[in-house]
Amino acid sequence: MSITRWEPFHELVSLRQAMDRLFEDSFVRPSQLASVFGKGLTPPVDMYEADNEVVVKVALPGVKPEELDINITGDTLTIKGETKVKQETKQENYLRQECCYGAFARSLTLPAGLKTDKVEASLDNGMLILAIPKAEEAKPKVIKVKTKEITEAKKVETES
Repeated sequence: MSITRWEPFHELVSLRQAMDRLFEDSFVRPSQLASVFGKGLTPPVDMYEADNEVVVKVALPGVKPEELDINITGDTLTIKGETKVKQETKQENYLRQECCYGAFARSLTLPAGLKTDKVEASLDNGMLILAIPKAEEAKPKVIKVKTKEITEAKKVETES
């Protein structure tokens, strides 16, 4: 049998963590409320930067291209639309209902230096993909650093 040292504050810290967890689990966060009541739906978005463009991917299952409204004003991209119920089922017949239907809108701030008049949009299998090309001045430029030794060697070659 080994002897362990008793630390009275160890139990106190774990009690505090348990109370914090209890309060976090007890209260509903505002984002959960929005999805439960079907208001303020926000589709998930991935946005990344490639060499020549910025790509925005938005998950929009069940949305048709003609139901979307995509606008770029200044540096703000806004995507609006509506998901509609496909079949009529009585509310009391549902055993579980997690899919949210209704109008949605999502606004994103775009980085500077994009050609917003040349955006290409496609919708494939519920995934909206926007490719926004970069302006020439926004594209990364490679700058080669010359060392003093190389430039001196070139001078010697030209003098000979």
